[in-house]
Amino acid sequence: MSGRLDINAERARLLQRDAEWALAASEGRDLERILSFWTDDAVVLPPALPAIVGKAALRKYVESSLQIPGFRITWSSHEAVFSPDGQFAYLLGNNVVTMNGPDGVPVTAKGRAVTVWRRGADGEWRCAVDIWNAEPSA
Repeated sequence: MSGRLDINAERARLLQRDAEWALAASEGRDLERILSFWTDDAVVLPPALPAIVGKAALRKYVESSLQIPGFRITWSSHEAVFSPDGQFAYLLGNNVVTMNGPDGVPVTAKGRAVTVWRRGADGEWRCAVDIWNAEPSA
């Protein structure tokens, strides 16, 4: 990257990209688009499950999630912090996952998340690490 990174512009760009990803995931229709926001070597650490590493494993994970009755996920990130060289950033956010319980009634879980993003050779931001856990009970 040449010149000085415009942190404010880059923050807006990354938060917009994350919002586009959240929209694609919440719509749950375009598997390829959802997967395109992760790096090829991405690591996803969902609560109470083993690590999911790489696009092939992520494809299976997302496909199976989208087949769960009543499944819907959405999130919103509210803070972006950049590495000094502008090649990495992390986002802090909150998510909401809904799926049907055993009785068919929707159950919603709220979580908090950290995602680590890496700028690719093409200049596009992609998520390299994705981890979340449950929000504390009120």
